[in-house]
Amino acid sequence: MFDPRKLIAEFIGTAILVFAAVGTATLSFGFKLFGTSYSAGVVTTALAFGLVLMALVYAIGPISGCHVNPAVSLGFVVSGRMKVTEALGFWVAQIAGGIAGAYGLWAVFNGSPIYSKSVQGLGADGYGSASKIQLGAGGAFAAETVLTFIFVMVILFATSKVAREAMAGLAIGVTLVFVHLVGIPLTGTSVNPARSIGPALVVGGTAFHQLWLFIVAPLVGGFIAALVYGLMTNQSTMDVPADAVPPDTELV
Repeated sequence: MFDPRKLIAEFIGTAILVFAAVGTATLSFGFKLFGTSYSAGVVTTALAFGLVLMALVYAIGPISGCHVNPAVSLGFVVSGRMKVTEALGFWVAQIAGGIAGAYGLWAVFNGSPIYSKSVQGLGADGYGSASKIQLGAGGAFAAETVLTFIFVMVILFATSKVAREAMAGLAIGVTLVFVHLVGIPLTGTSVNPARSIGPALVVGGTAFHQLWLFIVAPLVGGFIAALVYGLMTNQSTMDVPADAVPPDTELV
């Protein structure tokens, strides 16, 4: 049975992540708040994603584990630390939160007379002409898979029983920062389907048509990360009874 407190936490957490971090990306690259310095926008946006997630880990981690990302929840399922039935509820809450955060952000920006979805956008991810370095679909898929693999693997190890729980939020936030430092020029950086779905629905067009990649690739990356984690820790979903309650699904 779903725990409503966890689902509400995942919904709110994902909405906050999208509103604050995607909002920073839009201000940086859409409104060009920092002028023509692309590097300044990359650093600012990367810090926004990492710091917001770090704060959320410490805030709602004790309630839901603060996954706020379908790829992370998939990693916990594959590694045997979360039941599929619970993950389904998490995925619905995360996607709904991402959409709510994106539309809330759009409503705020829409109050500006100089805002236009076709000009400033909403921090959507993309490849090809939508990539800063014109990265093709194959390269974008590989990049999102590898970056999500790194991110989810760090989360799984940082939240394992042998890790120092108090440091988990810091490790996770810092990892998301450097993942964005690398990924923003490549694809805009998703590593989180819920983060990509909301902005793509708001903006439409190319962002919506390319959305499939930013759903599939992060899930593949999260799946592989869980397999590697299982191999390195000798943990497997086969070791956990189907009706067992996972002992450590939380991030902090």
